[in-house]
Parts: sequence; C-alpha cells; structure tokens
Amino acid sequence: MAGRPKPRSAANAERGAVAVSERVLRECHTLYGEADTGLVDIADRLGLQLLPPRKKINVMLMGNHSAGKSSFINWYVEEHIQRTGVAIETQGFTFVTSGRKRESLTGNATLHLYPHFKPLQQIEGVAEYLTTEISASKQKKFSLVTFIDTPGLVDGDMKYPFNVDQAIVWLGELCELVFVFFDPMGQALCKRTLNIVEKLNENQGERMRFYLSKADEAGGESDRQRVMMQIVQELCKRPGLNKCGFEMPTIYIPHPNKSSRCVNQIDDVCRTIERTINQTVQTTLNQLERDCLLLISAVDRKLQEDSAQRERNTKARSKGCLLAVMGLLLPGILLLSLVMANVSADILSSLVGEDVSYVLEVYTGPFTMFWSLIPNDQVSYVLLTLAVISLLLLLSARISFRTSRTLTRRQRRHLEAQRDFVQDVVKVKKRQLYEEYLRESVGEHEMP
Repeated sequence: MAGRPKPRSAANAERGAVAVSERVLRECHTLYGEADTGLVDIADRLGLQLLPPRKKINVMLMGNHSAGKSSFINWYVEEHIQRTGVAIETQGFTFVTSGRKRESLTGNATLHLYPHFKPLQQIEGVAEYLTTEISASKQKKFSLVTFIDTPGLVDGDMKYPFNVDQAIVWLGELCELVFVFFDPMGQALCKRTLNIVEKLNENQGERMRFYLSKADEAGGESDRQRVMMQIVQELCKRPGLNKCGFEMPTIYIPHPNKSSRCVNQIDDVCRTIERTINQTVQTTLNQLERDCLLLISAVDRKLQEDSAQRERNTKARSKGCLLAVMGLLLPGILLLSLVMANVSADILSSLVGEDVSYVLEVYTGPFTMFWSLIPNDQVSYVLLTLAVISLLLLLSARISFRTSRTLTRRQRRHLEAQRDFVQDVVKVKKRQLYEEYLRESVGEHEMP
C-alpha cells in the first residue's frame, strides 16, 4: 500500500544511494566550476563554451487549477510548503528545493539562485511572480530534486499577470521531467492545458508524464475509466499527442485514516524521479568524459597549430634574410667593381695592400668585365636600375619578416599543464566517481 513505512535496511540503502548520487553530481559540478582550474575556465581560455552540469534535476508540475500539484509536492517533501485548496492558490512559479534551513526567496533572489532561469525576465511580469521555497527535508530523493510548481490553468476570462503559456513552455524546455496532472473533478479538459501540453510535446515528448490525480475522488472504477477515456480521447485529438502506448497512471495522496479501493500508483511517480536522477548522474559523467576529451584535443590542436606557425615564421625569416642580403650585397659588389674599374691598380694597392688588392681583383673580375661592356653614357641608367632592384629586394625582405604571433614559452607550458591536469586529474576523478556510483548499484564483487 502506498505510504507504508519502508524497512530500516531499505531506507538506509536509499539514503546511501541518495548520498552517492548527490556527491557525484556535486563533485562533477565542482570540477566544472572551480576557479582557474575548472573546465569552464579552461574552455573559456581555449575559445570554447562549456555549461556546468546542474546538481539537481528539475521537475515541473502543470495542470488545471486544483489538480493536486502543490499537494503532491507537500507529500513528497513530507512538509507543508505549498498552500493547497480549491481556489487558485498558485498564481506564479514556485521553485521548491532542498537546503540547510526553511527559507522563502522572492523573485530577484530566485533568479540569483538559478541564473540559468534569468531569461525568464524577458517575459514581461514573470519576475515579480517567482518565488523559491527552501526546505531542510531529506525525504525520498528531495535533496536531488527541484520542483517547479506552475500556476493553475483555467479557461475563460481568467487574467494572468504575464504570458503564462509562454513561460510554462520555456521552463519546460529546461526540465528533466514534466508532470501533467489531470483532475477528474475539475477542468481536466481545460483547453489552455491541452494547448500547452501539445506545444511542450513537440520537443519534450519523452520527458512528459501524464497522471490522473485525485483518482480516489473520481467515484467508482467505472467512473474513473470513463474520465480517463475522455481525457485520453481529447489528448489523442491533437496530432502530436496521438501516439501508441499512451499511459495515464492513477494517483492520489494517501491518507492513513482514509482507505480507498482505487489503485494508487503514486510510488511509480517516485520511481520515475529516481530513474531520471540515475540517468542524469550517468549523463553527467558521460558528458564529463566527452568534455575532457574535447579540451585535451583542443589543447593539442592549439599546440600543433602554434608549432606549425613557428615553422612558418622561421621560413619567413630565412627568406627575409636572404632577400635582405641580396638587396644589400648585389649593388654593393657592383659598385665596388665600378670603383675598381676606374681606379688604377697602384692606387688600390697603396690603399688596401697588395694582397687585398689581388683578392678584390680576382672576385670582382666578372663584375669589372660587366662594367667594361656598358657605355659610359649608360652607366647612370644601370646604377638607377640597380638601385630600384635593391629597393625591391629590401621591400620584399621587410614583407617576409612579417610573422604571425605565436605562444610564449610560458603560455605553452601553461597549456600543457592544463592538458595534463585534465588528463591526469579530472579524468581519473571521473573514473573514480563512476566506480563509486556503480559500486552502490551492483556491489563490489561485480566491479572489474
């Protein structure tokens, strides 16, 4: 029977599993968010963007007013947090999460606590209707869950202070689970609810779960079946919701002093949350592995690109040096040979010595012969041409000396240190967390 106390051994095992899952998600979040050595900071320096994983799953509850959303949260947390009643008690969005003590936060504090929900401010009027209820409860898997209680939906002339349809659809995109509660005694076939469900189903169909809430108030079994058939038929009229294997478990809040012959599948809701938490833990660890490989490959690629750029810079400098030498040496030799062609050997020997004079005569002989072939009235033109060639060579040398920036030795060492940190610390930590998580499920003897 739902609500029956669990044996102590089972309760201890469940608390142990919660502790392991909570620790794994918290450690993964720390590996991403640590200052300077966190994966987010490392990725930012590499020009990449990584999102740190959340430490809890988000479960959004939606449905017509008085569908039992707030009552379910109170039952799950085992604390009276949300007001319940026939009236439309929840007019805004309430985030119910676990913490160190009982506390209530307003809109600005809520957005500060959940920065990934800040785009909600773009929907006019929503920020003023955001609240957070923090509870110290450790019941079930509450320490790993954030419930999002949405406004009760009604048709007709009901005026909301903001675009409730847009806000619910936007929030649903960020949730791991979306519970849709249909109240058999209320407006279960509310068109607004069905429209939002159809919109959410376009991208979040696998995350949506449908429940007939307050099933114990629907009369006898035949009455419940009739209500469920009406709801399912109305849902299946929508093209996106017309799918095979449509399920709608019956749930209600168990009361110790009130018995009912209606089958209560509320514990299945808890198991759905637990399975999603386990999937989230595995997904987070797998994503951590992929992000580590991404960062390692990015660092290797950047170091390889820097090495290739260094090689290109070296070739460019060598080319520039060669062009500069040619631009200076060629006209210099030609001018020297011109001087020697117009200076007698005796004068040259007296100036530089016979040995040097002999060497100059030997090496500049071809160039002296070149000048002898040029008429005297053409020498000035040849000199001008040589000057232009020399200038062009020097300009080409200057252009070749323009190199791209490369990493300094300190920057390369820093990148290599970050790669080694990800490889030797983060990946090892991820493997340890995975083993710890699996050991909690399969036992020590099953581990490889």
